[in-house]
Amino acid sequence: MTENTSVSQAKTPKVLQDWRPEDAAFWNTQGQRIARRNLWISVPCLLLGFCVWMLFSTVAVNLNKMGFNFTTEQLFMMTAIPSVSGAILRVPYSFMIPLFGGRRWTAISTLFLLLPCLWLGFAVQDTSTSYQTFLIIALLCGFGGANFASSMANISFFFPRAQQGGALGINGGLGNLGVSVMQLVAPLVVSVAIFGLFTPGVAGRTFWLENAAWVWVPFLLVTALAAWFGMNDIASSKASIRQQLPVLKRGHLWVMSVLYLAAFGSFIGFSAGFAMLTKTQFPQVEFMHYAFFGPFIGALARSFGGILSDKLGGVRVTLVNYMLMAVFAALLFLTLPVNGQGGNFIAFFTLFMLLFLTAGLGSGSTYQMIALIFRQLTAEKALAQGASVESAQREAVTDTAAALGFISSIGAIGGFFIPRAFGMSLALTGSPEGAMKVFLLFYIVCALITWWCYGRKGSLQMKTQK
Repeated sequence: MTENTSVSQAKTPKVLQDWRPEDAAFWNTQGQRIARRNLWISVPCLLLGFCVWMLFSTVAVNLNKMGFNFTTEQLFMMTAIPSVSGAILRVPYSFMIPLFGGRRWTAISTLFLLLPCLWLGFAVQDTSTSYQTFLIIALLCGFGGANFASSMANISFFFPRAQQGGALGINGGLGNLGVSVMQLVAPLVVSVAIFGLFTPGVAGRTFWLENAAWVWVPFLLVTALAAWFGMNDIASSKASIRQQLPVLKRGHLWVMSVLYLAAFGSFIGFSAGFAMLTKTQFPQVEFMHYAFFGPFIGALARSFGGILSDKLGGVRVTLVNYMLMAVFAALLFLTLPVNGQGGNFIAFFTLFMLLFLTAGLGSGSTYQMIALIFRQLTAEKALAQGASVESAQREAVTDTAAALGFISSIGAIGGFFIPRAFGMSLALTGSPEGAMKVFLLFYIVCALITWWCYGRKGSLQMKTQK
């Protein structure tokens, strides 16, 4: 079988006609090398997707410096729209890999991000650009966030169950670094005329906001080409939308959606709202130079969360993680100013860094749980219905990919609701305590759900857990 596989791949190197990651001999001789190559090309593509997704978090707050006259509400809406569109678009994106193939779709979806980047670069230089136009561009930036669903689904096809947590953690965690990369790079490049041929020569100009969008263009081109020529499609991953939709009927899909919302939703929501919250509570602190630290810590923690879950078990890691998130959220109340007086910024900042850390860990551990739950349950159901082992495994990875993509869309909603919760709490009470109470209660509920559904005696036991 190995010899025939080698011949088949020699004739069609971009399409893997035979893919058996659970077969130890196949994995050790050729599967592992191919899977890792696809993973390390996928990572920068996904990272750039997050950079584009978060473009308006930097651009919107600087538009009025370019001569625009948008209201605070309008600027906030520009930053919120990409989170909404990214979350919604993750649903159809979760079905794209079995339809088009991982190589093709990764390259195509990466190239598409050139449109909002190029358009935004020209739009910010023309003060007659309308608010509605910026909303459309912001909507297109959401496609960068949608890439997460298809990227994670694609990587899930390549790795065996025992390595799902690590692989998905690396892809998702390093991809999430795009949030901090954007917040670190964009403020630097807007002060240099690196695209002078495409910008109008204004005497004494010291601010080039278009660079925040255009700086990603060459990297998008390079990574799209790398995906097209360096990644692979898996023939056995092909499936129609109709074949993938039954996964929506699984109760575990909705349970894990709630758990993932608490983890990744907190990560992306805090990434979007932390700077704004800090400015309202500690206006005397110049915070923008440190804003990237939280997303950076959370992104790295996601990779570690997946690897740790492969060793200790995703249920165990997730349960302890939500307990810690509840503790950190509760301690935050002690650091906030009262009526604008007092407060402890160092303690506030430290606790939020710990929340970013645990949000990242939880994102990795819950994704490991999703992969194992759906692979196990789908394979067992298919075998019970008389399917062959090979057919059962193929159905299991297809269901898993669809579940990962759909659940990721639920988690992304946190990017909109957490900043909105902070804003509403501040508007109604002058304090973020109301929003934090909701988050605290949610983390406690998620810890109870994890224990009840997966951790207590008699609950679903995953065979690969230790």
